[in-house]
Amino acid sequence: MSWRISAVLFLFVLVSCTKKKEVAIKDDRTPFLISTEELLEIHQRESIKIFDFRKKEAYENGHIIDAIQIWRDDIVDDNYPYGGMMAKPEQMEELLSRLGIQSTDTLVIYDDKGLCEAARLWWILQNYNFDKVRLMEGGITKWKELGGKVSQDLPLLTKTNFKFTEKPSMKYYVGKEEVLSGINDHILIDTRSLDEYTGKEHKKGAAKAGHIPNSKHMDWAEAIDYHGDQSFKSITELENIYKKLNINKTDPIIVYCHSGVRSAHTTFVLTQLLDYKNVKNYDGSWTEWSHFEELPYKNKSVIN
Repeated sequence: MSWRISAVLFLFVLVSCTKKKEVAIKDDRTPFLISTEELLEIHQRESIKIFDFRKKEAYENGHIIDAIQIWRDDIVDDNYPYGGMMAKPEQMEELLSRLGIQSTDTLVIYDDKGLCEAARLWWILQNYNFDKVRLMEGGITKWKELGGKVSQDLPLLTKTNFKFTEKPSMKYYVGKEEVLSGINDHILIDTRSLDEYTGKEHKKGAAKAGHIPNSKHMDWAEAIDYHGDQSFKSITELENIYKKLNINKTDPIIVYCHSGVRSAHTTFVLTQLLDYKNVKNYDGSWTEWSHFEELPYKNKSVIN
């Protein structure tokens, strides 16, 4: 055998072995989910950065080793008279730089609310064309059940110069002007609780109670298996749940909640798990809408 053939065979074996060591980050339902089992295999890789999207107190009681704590306040734009608006691209770049993230890293996010918090960050990053993000089902509870180690130590962070490599597509974003113009020809889905939808109650930050006219109601939490590890329900179950709304997968759909967090979760369910083609999340949601007297709204007994 000539040295050239030997060299080629050596390179082939080397590449093959390298590929075998790689653990594909994938899920049969969507590439944006990762199982706890899979993260256990790859969490120590340098390019894997884990975000713990829980409140500081919960994080300090124990988190996945080297996980970086993040919360809603970190990803909002405060330049509004109401809260919860999506952080601008430059704000996100500054945040990710401060947290030591490179544009080549893969972000794995977990929370303790059935991925509701994590989905908001996924939604923001999708609008800014950053796809290397995965949501881990089961949270830290399942992580510990499978033998994953936790720590109370804070990770050492080295500041980077993170930049989004593409212009924002805003592919899952919609603002109040588009919602207003789409009231009569879009499907609007209110993902809050039934009491919030009917106007029986409203959360802090909203100026009044009620919902946007012509909205259908579907509580975001219907998608979560609360009798298990708070993972998503099966695809079959999810299909049956959303069939109740009598909508087609090609219909133009706008989802909203109180501040665009729960509806970001529903955006994930509809687009990534159920293959709905035209879904957008209203960023300001009811918090913003309720602050404008000229915008129409509806509650239990009054149409304005």
